[in-house]
Amino acid sequence: MNKDLRCLRCGAKMEDMGTENFQLGKTGFFLGDLPNLISGAMKLSVYRCPACGKVEFFSFEPFDEDCEDRIAQITCPRCKQKHDMDYPKCPHCGYRY
Repeated sequence: MNKDLRCLRCGAKMEDMGTENFQLGKTGFFLGDLPNLISGAMKLSVYRCPACGKVEFFSFEPFDEDCEDRIAQITCPRCKQKHDMDYPKCPHCGYRY
């Protein structure tokens, strides 16, 4: 990730807090935790602003200097196709996030 990441709120340099696996899915009344097991987890880089406390999460992928002017990509959990992360649903299979 970018070593000189600045806070969008106050402009201070963000601290790299490492990576965490965030659970996808949710617990349901009838199926319990089964959707969590099926959905898996997403590995995210976590950054925190020491000045104002803002926390930001980024998809954990090696930082590519050439991609700064492109929209970040995500992988659909249903069809596994990559697409721009600003879509409210997968353009390939229609899965809603």
